[in-house]
Amino acid sequence: MRSKNRAKSYVQLDMDENHQIPPLTMNHNRCLGGRFWCIKDICGLVCVFFTWMLILYAEFVVLRVILYSHPNKIFSVINGIIFQCLAFLALSSHLRTMLTDPGAVPRGNATKENIQLMGFEEGQVIFKCPKCCSIKPERAHHCSVCQRCIKKMDHHCPWVNNCVGEQNQKFFVLFTFYIGLISWHSLFLGINHFISCIHGDWKTCTVYSPPATVVLILFLLFEGLLFALFTSIMFGTQVSAIWYDETGIEALKKEEARWVKKSKWKSMQAVFGRFSLSWFSPFSKLSPPGKQHGYLISV
Repeated sequence: MRSKNRAKSYVQLDMDENHQIPPLTMNHNRCLGGRFWCIKDICGLVCVFFTWMLILYAEFVVLRVILYSHPNKIFSVINGIIFQCLAFLALSSHLRTMLTDPGAVPRGNATKENIQLMGFEEGQVIFKCPKCCSIKPERAHHCSVCQRCIKKMDHHCPWVNNCVGEQNQKFFVLFTFYIGLISWHSLFLGINHFISCIHGDWKTCTVYSPPATVVLILFLLFEGLLFALFTSIMFGTQVSAIWYDETGIEALKKEEARWVKKSKWKSMQAVFGRFSLSWFSPFSKLSPPGKQHGYLISV
């Protein structure tokens, strides 16, 4: 159980005006009339743009430089369809991760009136975030970029310009999974085409000049190898964190587990739902979170 100096009963909560943050509108961190979650962070937006440009570059080299002039049309069509499907799923997963509320706690709700309306009783301990003045659920952490407390926060990722938390972790895992697949696929196609051009005629294996082809394919191989390794490692760490029911922040801080840990399979189902093809779909609806993040602990 947490130490008492980190929490107070509702009659003891510090409600001085100097420490309160006015409750924000429902459109905080949202765009398009509140329909989507949006973080207005310059660094994150630059990383998102850079990510999309790298995917578009891979699309150009694979489709135009490698497959367009490949002598085996069946090989070109099959690999073109596979690459396009994986790229579409990767971009869709990226958008879902970026535009989904990761599990933000309402900001500025730790007021006496609100606490009393929520039915808290004397002797119940409430955890209050001093930065966003919110009633802080178990396993929630404050993100300085999102300026909110995030339920079951794993980390803030600039590549998706969002936190990875309770409600969007599935989409982030799918993003790393599909980016890893298209990266390994790009490596295979790039190496195969490079070897074919060396043993054949450079003028017939590509529509571009040999020097330009070499530069384009080498950069594709560098990009593919870099992101294949990075996303594969990230995918593995995310699956491991879900499997053992421990977020990245909890592991980094070596926090003692004060929550009841679920079984490994239940932990996977809590993020992905019941096992089906929807596990691999960034378009599936998320099941509502259970009562695993309580707001209080009795003392």
